[in-house]
Amino acid sequence: MFIGQRRRRKQSDEDTTGMMRGVRHLRRPLLFAAGWVLTALGIVGLVLPLMPGTVFLILAAWCFAQSSPRFEAWLLGHPRLGPQILRWRQSGTIDRRVKFIACGSMALSFAILTLTDAPPIALWVTGACLLAAGTYVASRPEA
Repeated sequence: MFIGQRRRRKQSDEDTTGMMRGVRHLRRPLLFAAGWVLTALGIVGLVLPLMPGTVFLILAAWCFAQSSPRFEAWLLGHPRLGPQILRWRQSGTIDRRVKFIACGSMALSFAILTLTDAPPIALWVTGACLLAAGTYVASRPEA
């Protein structure tokens, strides 16, 4: 290997390391913001019958666990929002009512999509994703 090649490789490695530091620097604020967006979606999901909120709250708790232990504790200790998240973390169970609402929402969403002018590929991809998600939710143990 020539001296110039070694020097270029070293500079390239330093650039990659610097880029990774920049990504790590943004990780916490991005996860914190995602935690709040997911919390808002979870709250909306608790109010609207067609949108499951628990999934968003579980994801929000994970984001807060990575970015802000203070807000994770707030979310887990919340009297309305915390019990489902704690149940999931402790035993991996989903309440039967929540399963029914989640799977029903997915089926209704797909039914509405079939009534639109969506291209066939969108129907296939969406149907496959919803089927996979519904199968996962339905296969979880009940609380």
